[in-house]
Amino acid sequence: MNEPKRFIAVAGNIGAGKSTLTRMLANAFGWQPFFEANTENPYLADFYADMQRWSFHSQVFFLGKRLEHHHQLLEHPNTAVQDRTVYEDAEIFASNLYHQGHMSQRDYEAYCNIYHAVSAFLPPPDLIIYLQASVDTLVQHIQRRGREYERQISPQYLDQLNQLYEHWINGWSISPVLRVDMDQLDLFDSQHFEQIKAEVNATLLVKSV
Repeated sequence: MNEPKRFIAVAGNIGAGKSTLTRMLANAFGWQPFFEANTENPYLADFYADMQRWSFHSQVFFLGKRLEHHHQLLEHPNTAVQDRTVYEDAEIFASNLYHQGHMSQRDYEAYCNIYHAVSAFLPPPDLIIYLQASVDTLVQHIQRRGREYERQISPQYLDQLNQLYEHWINGWSISPVLRVDMDQLDLFDSQHFEQIKAEVNATLLVKSV
């Protein structure tokens, strides 16, 4: 009997390990991966250099790309796993930029109007895998992967995002959430990854009952 088609989302802060886990789960289960469009965003380097000037442009690009991916994965015939969700763009990153004064009220309201109008029609994930990590762990991961445009990200900024992530995920009730403690687990440790796979399988099994 064929397994039912699923939509799995991997959520978490910058440097939490989303892309790595997305790739590993896709390879392990034969799922179709959809990765974050960082390298495609023509505003990203400018955004990290001058957030106030480029925040709206960068967030609108990410919103459009995430919606495009959301449509593609829903149309895909097999189970898909997505690196970061459309919800995080709005609930975490755009919200933080606005409250930190890096996005004007006019731009933020315009962005939110687009987000709320479109997200109301989006089927939610069957499972959100939330990678929870301390700022120290995030900084270590960011330094390890060595992306030049990320070198200017401050620990304070990561901490602000962590707080928003906790608020968002604690209030999420539309679909199951599997928390993965990235301070204690190493994705490249085979035993740790087998543990994550088992927890993913168990959570999806409970949902299907």
